[in-house]
Amino acid sequence: MAEAAPVNAALLEWPKKDKRRMLHAVYRVGDLERTIKFYTECFGMKLLRKRDIPEEKYSYAFLGFGPEESHFAVELTYNYGVHSYDIGSGFGHFAIATQDVYKMVEDIKAKGGTVTREAGPVKGGTTVIAFVKDPDGYLFELIQRGPTPQPLCQVMLRVGDLERSIKFYEKALGMKLLRTIDNPQYKYTLAMMGYADEYETTVVELTYNYGVTEYTKGNAYAQLAISTDDVYKSGEVIKLVTEELGGKITRQPGPIPGINSKIGFFLDPDGWKTALVDNEDFLKELQ
Repeated sequence: MAEAAPVNAALLEWPKKDKRRMLHAVYRVGDLERTIKFYTECFGMKLLRKRDIPEEKYSYAFLGFGPEESHFAVELTYNYGVHSYDIGSGFGHFAIATQDVYKMVEDIKAKGGTVTREAGPVKGGTTVIAFVKDPDGYLFELIQRGPTPQPLCQVMLRVGDLERSIKFYEKALGMKLLRTIDNPQYKYTLAMMGYADEYETTVVELTYNYGVTEYTKGNAYAQLAISTDDVYKSGEVIKLVTEELGGKITRQPGPIPGINSKIGFFLDPDGWKTALVDNEDFLKELQ
């Protein structure tokens, strides 16, 4: 037992040394073609790959702003015959960085899109933002920025204990706390978590609303996928961290039947799901 602490300490260093990247977010849509059309025409995304699996009664499509080898993407899942989902109160939004929010909003309006917050500076600041809703009701924040390598730049999730979540994402996933923003006037605090500067990469934006400890998950948003060089070692880290901070492993790391990619699944303390995906297997899958 005396040796367990040093072994655990060494293991907990692994996520910081591992080659990790946010690969994609997975969520369900009621009409795959309609969503592909909206994302390509209104947001300027590209359709990266698409597959229909009739024997399992679902289709999926990956969209993004560049090749999946280097860019974050969204994976849309359509289950045959299911045309609507409950997004719940916990999922917040995705964000897209663009050089001209005003123009993008006008283009989206012209194509029949729903704008829920007009383009303009944030309250008390200068950054120009807007919010739009996709055909399934998912919110997208549009953020005005200069040229960026990752236009699909944020996934916002609400959490019930921000300090616990920050520790979890640091220890379990090896993410860095990039910045926090506390807004007492509107009673919320944000924490930006990621693997590099938020202007260079996609980040997870964790939001804590004062006094709110639980949210509904719905059945629309599914999970984040994050790459790793060793799913088994990463799984051992997840086991340690969930014992300390909460959450649970929902599928032990190993090959997924049919695609043979080594993947493990776990829930964070708020029930948000993440898939850890073997780096080499992911690149093979793309080929």
